Amino acid sequence: MNFVPIFLFLAASVVVVFASLLVARILAPRKPDPVKLSTYECGEQPVGSSWIRFNTRFYVIALIFVVFDVEVLFLFPWGVNLTSLGLFAWIEMAVFIAILAVGLAYVWVKGDLEWIKPHQTIRAPRPADAVSTGARPAAAAMPLSGGRIEVPPAPPQ
Repeated sequence: MNFVPIFLFLAASVVVVFASLLVARILAPRKPDPVKLSTYECGEQPVGSSWIRFNTRFYVIALIFVVFDVEVLFLFPWGVNLTSLGLFAWIEMAVFIAILAVGLAYVWVKGDLEWIKPHQTIRAPRPADAVSTGARPAAAAMPLSGGRIEVPPAPPQ
């Protein structure tokens, strides 16, 4: 099979993309003003800062979705050719699904599928750990029973 036309097509595609970016960079007018520099919110006036804290649980859920979306991507061609595939393909897909099932079980047991997690406490380092790592407890931390520490809320400003 001759792959030269495919590589030429890919090379031409990359050249066209970078050439159009370069031409836009050279020819585009640069006149920044407050309207252009403001955050775009679908035609509405921006409210608040665009730099907000984002809950990392969104990333976990999105990553789990992508993993299982890719699983479906592999399952469809396998299901279409199911009759022509041999025992090896069955075993291969069973191992693939088992690995994903173990990952799903791990995420489930860890509690990453729960949106509202129970309050977790931070354990203070044991004296041996503090000496070996050089860690020192925070000045604002107050030790509680059981080696847990609690940081009091900051005073209102």
